[in-house]
Amino acid sequence: MSIIRWILVIALIAVCITMTVVILMQEGRSQGLGAISGAAETYWGKNKGRSMEGFLEKFTKGLCVAFFILAILLDTQLF
Repeated sequence: MSIIRWILVIALIAVCITMTVVILMQEGRSQGLGAISGAAETYWGKNKGRSMEGFLEKFTKGLCVAFFILAILLDTQLF
């Protein structure tokens, strides 16, 4: 195995572990009975992109893209 392939494998493992932790840190999507009465529209719901939850969503999307790119690179057998 070449050095580049080892680096890609280690990067893939790091991305997988980080993605697992970030996904587990996120809150669930269920809003309960508050969604029926309209109570789900709060300050934090309106400014979700600026909150920690918004950051975790964006970070998860980036990690997913990195995961797929690394998996495809490792599967192509170029290295």
